Amino acid sequence: MMRTFIIPLIIIVVFAAGAAALMATAPVLEPAAQTPIPTTVRIREVQAESVQLAVHSQGSVMPSTESQLIPEVSGRITWMSPKLVAGGYFEKGELLAEVDKSDYQNMKDRAKASLVRAEAEQQHASFEYQRLKSLEERQLAARSQMENSLRALRVAEAALQDAKVSFEQAQQDIARTEIRAPFTGLVRSENVDIGQFVSRGSPIATLYASDLVEVRLPIADRQLAFLNLPPMMRGELPPDQQPDVTLRTEYAGQELTWQGKIVRTEAEIDISSRMVQLVARVPSDGSQQPLAVGLFVNAEIQGLSAEDIFVLPRSALRNNNQVLVVDAEDKLRFKSIEPLRLYQDNVLVQSGLNNGDRVCLSPIQTAIEGMTVNPIVEDA
Repeated sequence: MMRTFIIPLIIIVVFAAGAAALMATAPVLEPAAQTPIPTTVRIREVQAESVQLAVHSQGSVMPSTESQLIPEVSGRITWMSPKLVAGGYFEKGELLAEVDKSDYQNMKDRAKASLVRAEAEQQHASFEYQRLKSLEERQLAARSQMENSLRALRVAEAALQDAKVSFEQAQQDIARTEIRAPFTGLVRSENVDIGQFVSRGSPIATLYASDLVEVRLPIADRQLAFLNLPPMMRGELPPDQQPDVTLRTEYAGQELTWQGKIVRTEAEIDISSRMVQLVARVPSDGSQQPLAVGLFVNAEIQGLSAEDIFVLPRSALRNNNQVLVVDAEDKLRFKSIEPLRLYQDNVLVQSGLNNGDRVCLSPIQTAIEGMTVNPIVEDA
């Protein structure tokens, strides 16, 4: 019985002694302050530079000259050029259609006959006047005969002048039966055919010139500050003040580009959009591919050249026109700036920064003045 109680008691005492020894020799944990890890941010060392400003817009290509082909005489169409169809190309002065000229030829012949008769009458009246004048000087003719002869001469001269004008008019009518192109260009539409009777003053086709095309580009009035344009300019711009414009579009799977000039501003401001319309002109002089009328293009207008500008990504801009700058001790500092313009993905800063400032580009949700960071320099 004694052995039954003594052995378990000895085991318990041994284990208790071992546990006490372990607790007595265990290391003591002393609390230590943790050093915070600085936030890693991307920075850029900024330098002032010269920036060429640009303004973007969009518009559709229009012909610079468009007019209706109108016959100046009436008659039946006897011939039409195969180029007088929608999309047909023609040269200046090229014959496009003919009006039946038989009636006008008859009028010309009658005018010619009247002219010959008037010339004969004038010659006879002039001869008779000279004869009576000679008789009067010798007192062989009465004064009344002389006056009647002078009146007859003046009437004959007036009739001759009228006959000459009628003959010239008949010649012009003959020439006008040939309807010719007033300029080099293309046919937009036509509404006449052979055998159709056309009246004087009624349009038979719509033409437009192909040597120049224009694009109306709407620009917000605040964007005009970035262009070298005279304020409230009306009409054509002086050649030395016409900004360059680059037109781009994608057509038939190709990226196409044209160069032109801003030639004028429209005097009116659109009351609904508050936009000013600039007109770009592109010549078709063979140096570049012709610009098709009706094409929709994107325009980049060359603006002013700005000096001492700092270019930053938009992500660097904070509320209230501020940026975060990392000082020499790698601490964040808020700095107020004056932006010149938000352009595409960048912000152009005109004041508030100095050369060599390290601007934070990383988006930090909670930025605290004086917060220590780990800066990593990023190239511009």
